[in-house]
Amino acid sequence: MVDQNPKSTATAEIHQSKDNLQHLTRNDVIYGLEDHPPVIESIFAALQHLLAIFVGIVTPPIIICGALQLPPQMTAFVINMALFASGVSTFIQCRRIPLGKFGYIGSGLLSIQGTSFTFLGTIIAMGLSVIGTGGTPETALTTIFGVCFFGAFIEMFFSRFLRFLKKIITPIVSGIVVTLIGLSLIRVGITDMAGGTWLHDNIPEAWGTYQKLGLAALVLITIVILNRSSNKWLRMSSIVIGLIVGYIVAAVFGLVDFAKLKNISIVALPIPFRYGMFRFSWPHFIPMALLYLITTVESIGDLTATSMVSGEPIEGDVYMKRISAGVLGDGFNSALAAVFNSFPNTTFSQNNGVIQLTGVASRYVGMYIAGFLCLVGMFPIVGGLFSIIPPPVLGGATIIMFGTVAAAGIKIIASHVINRRGVTIIALSFGMGLGVMMVPDVLKNFPQIVQTIFGSAITTGGLTAILLNIILPRDDKKVKMSLETE
Repeated sequence: MVDQNPKSTATAEIHQSKDNLQHLTRNDVIYGLEDHPPVIESIFAALQHLLAIFVGIVTPPIIICGALQLPPQMTAFVINMALFASGVSTFIQCRRIPLGKFGYIGSGLLSIQGTSFTFLGTIIAMGLSVIGTGGTPETALTTIFGVCFFGAFIEMFFSRFLRFLKKIITPIVSGIVVTLIGLSLIRVGITDMAGGTWLHDNIPEAWGTYQKLGLAALVLITIVILNRSSNKWLRMSSIVIGLIVGYIVAAVFGLVDFAKLKNISIVALPIPFRYGMFRFSWPHFIPMALLYLITTVESIGDLTATSMVSGEPIEGDVYMKRISAGVLGDGFNSALAAVFNSFPNTTFSQNNGVIQLTGVASRYVGMYIAGFLCLVGMFPIVGGLFSIIPPPVLGGATIIMFGTVAAAGIKIIASHVINRRGVTIIALSFGMGLGVMMVPDVLKNFPQIVQTIFGSAITTGGLTAILLNIILPRDDKKVKMSLETE
């Protein structure tokens, strides 16, 4: 008998498509989740993952330390701690540590953790606020680490209520926040392309010269050309190669000050609370809590993608337990990163592409990746070399990275049907968020705590999106009809 119910037919087709996708993915996997690849193959796969994530891990601390104008030795240490913390976090996420009746910490998937770009703008604003009120660089860092540490418990808490959370933080809401993060960071990228904040404030005549903009353009063009290459290895390493090319050219023109490396030690062990015990700031905690909320939803997406490309379930009880444990691990790892003088960690989506390319989905490869990251993190010279990258070289790379973040947010928004209600949420959220960013004086008559909280495009736009998503009535019937029509 022919099924006369279009809805049940569509549902059956969706489930069949999922089954086909899982079948194809499993056939593409050479080493599955619980397989133990030979040592040589494991090392080779791990090095490819490192190639994809290394720049992503070190770029946020470079940008933050540069914006706060921290000394090279301090910058080098923070960069190295970002690598070390990412290694420990990756081990926890892949190893999946049991907690008895409370489940696990870590998804047990080949999910790599690294420093998150999501928190960049808020962290920079927090650090500048502390320094602007007479605080030292050490005080700024301890405040940042303290707020990040306590904020991580927000994500750990929500890891227990993922089904409820997804009803509040819908794709439109998370897409708006991600887009605002990218747009708010573009100012940082373009400032670096012209020479950086310090040069702009102290030697304005040397800022925005042909030489500096030309150097940034060289890096940018190199990355774009390699990214459009048909060679998958060139695409994966486009940012690394672009930075190396810019670094070499800058060194030839005498724009790299290697003398700053003379006081940096060769080997150094990680020191928890290096700059003192945590400080706390309520005005900065609220926007940080919002970002951890958004990160929770992003991690669900990343972990789901990892599960899919690994040939593992993307629905059902096993899947939900893994995702819940993975989000819990994401929050725990961010708290651990703060202890080790680093910034919040999150799951890296680019590694899913590496899994697809290599066919290696074994979580035991993650142990090798974690070991490499921890090992590199104990050599301060590595962080030192990154700490002296000229701002134009860094700006040439980050401008496209920040633009990509904004584009990813737009893609998230566009991935679902946008009705009149959705347009209203998008319009008001972008209007409020970008408005306070472009005209910060609009809040000048409000108390300082209000200016600190709502002066951020991410906070104002994100909270607007969440509030409207809760209070505006939903027209589920129209959305349902448009979905079935498509």
